[in-house]
Amino acid sequence: MGEAPRIKTTVVGSYPMPDWLLALPSEQALIDATRVVIHTQEQAGIDLVCDGEFSRFDVNHPETNGMIEYFVRPMAGMRAAITFDEMVAYRSQRGMGFRTRPPCVVEGAVGPGTLDLPNACATGRRSASKPFKFTLTGPHMLAKSVIDKHYGNVIDLSLAIADVLAAGITAARRCRKASGAS
Repeated sequence: MGEAPRIKTTVVGSYPMPDWLLALPSEQALIDATRVVIHTQEQAGIDLVCDGEFSRFDVNHPETNGMIEYFVRPMAGMRAAITFDEMVAYRSQRGMGFRTRPPCVVEGAVGPGTLDLPNACATGRRSASKPFKFTLTGPHMLAKSVIDKHYGNVIDLSLAIADVLAAGITAARRCRKASGAS
């Protein structure tokens, strides 16, 4: 037998959404699309597979497939209802040309709320026969994409979001160890 590779292969970023998922989105279709993505990577010989970021797909957010909303909307301190004035001000912000509306408004201290990273991670892991990685959208990207009416600066907001994401991943790791999964 050969020696294990010193550098493992993996993938970065989102996979394109299959037309059939966009045409008829459902929970089962999303699970099927995730399986296809993971199995495609496994067949290609990728050492560390991921779910192609399908765990956060939302057909209602075609600009980013729900990548940002998935993380920030369930967090405590966030408001999803956006006023017209907030939307207009957001569109004039520099660097937000890729979005037409903000995902939410930060009105209080950020906390985990109902964000359930362990479940999302476990869903992808169940489809993988190789080691699985769960990807996150970075806290800075999340912080700069929302309207902040609480922290007053992107650094403090990023750090608060990072704490929430770190706690969710720590919980996901505990779940994995308790189940004996890789």
